[in-house]
Amino acid sequence: MNKAQLIDAMAGEAEMSKADAKKALDAFIKVTGDTLKAKDKIALVGFGSFSVSERPARTGRNPQTGKEIQIPAKNVVKFKPGSELTDGVN
Repeated sequence: MNKAQLIDAMAGEAEMSKADAKKALDAFIKVTGDTLKAKDKIALVGFGSFSVSERPARTGRNPQTGKEIQIPAKNVVKFKPGSELTDGVN
């Protein structure tokens, strides 16, 4: 499902216009991004939680040459699904 399909589905489910559904989705994406940039956690009970985890610097290998390379530290976004979401998929 792409963004346009998600907007259509949200509009149908919530009985709102596609324009309002797009505004709501865009607001959710912006707020989620801003919150994660601040390294805060977002917990949506039943759905799941978004958090930021620090991945330390490490030594890797170039697969073509086998030469060792330094991979810098970085922050990564993690999503842990909630039990209702997990149970609904299984």
